[in-house]
Amino acid sequence: MGHHHQHGHHHGHHHDHQPSNYGKAFGFGITLNVIFIIVEVAYGILGDSLALLADAGHNLSDVLGLVIAWIAVWLGKKAPTTKLTYGYKKSSILAALFNAVFLLVAIGAIAWEAIQRFSTSAPVAGKTVIVVALIGIVINTVTALLFMSGRKNDLNIRGAFLHMAADALVSLGVVISGFIMIWSGWEWIDPLVSLLIAIVIFIGTWSLLRESLSLSLDAVPAGIDMDKINHYLKNLPTVIEVHDLHVWAMSTTEPALTVHLIRTDITDNDQLLQKLHKELHDQFGVEHSTIQIEKGEYRCSQAPFDVI
Repeated sequence: MGHHHQHGHHHGHHHDHQPSNYGKAFGFGITLNVIFIIVEVAYGILGDSLALLADAGHNLSDVLGLVIAWIAVWLGKKAPTTKLTYGYKKSSILAALFNAVFLLVAIGAIAWEAIQRFSTSAPVAGKTVIVVALIGIVINTVTALLFMSGRKNDLNIRGAFLHMAADALVSLGVVISGFIMIWSGWEWIDPLVSLLIAIVIFIGTWSLLRESLSLSLDAVPAGIDMDKINHYLKNLPTVIEVHDLHVWAMSTTEPALTVHLIRTDITDNDQLLQKLHKELHDQFGVEHSTIQIEKGEYRCSQAPFDVI
């Protein structure tokens, strides 16, 4: 029985947008939003606007979401230790899960407030509120665009993107309902728009929650086809059986794989392992592969599919 361990050191086409590219994006996004919060608090105090102060509080929670996503990116680059043999890579999955839960709580708050406002009349949004909301649309859209390219490849980046896109939508809702109320006096427009926006954000957040929860449970990452990997391994020269195949996510961008292969001839193991390591990376995006070669002369206790 041979045992070989391989570790990916470079990135394939599956991971074009590595989180390391987003340090400046996080810094810029957080700075912009902190400046906006200061402006909102100042106008809220000067104009005695509870709506502006409440929105500043909401934006502060979004800055916290960005900070958590950024910390996860930073932690993911830290070297492994004897206690944390994978390093802190999984923190990006936890950050995505936290941001999904955080967004769902925010949606619940928006929806609850909107439902309450249907029964109690709220004052018409003032011009100051509309102007500040317009600034909010620009700042949140610019910040969201910084993370747009990476949202498909990295769940943590998608969490940051959704946070800012959701904020831009909320600000847009304030502007639209504000103008309609000034023009028509229909106060029910405001809670209605808020509810519609809450539904749109919920749809976007649900997949983030589902995927981050799935990765937390070591599920196969999205975009990885286990049947194709199994078929590829079974068709390798002199391989007669594939078992104990597992694929999971070390982080939001790095899939790992372990597998046992039974071969009739093990003389060319090193060449096969080198080829396997490269092809699993290039064809399937596996960043970290551990392959155990067996001659098939002993009964492997992990061979049955239901044994882990």
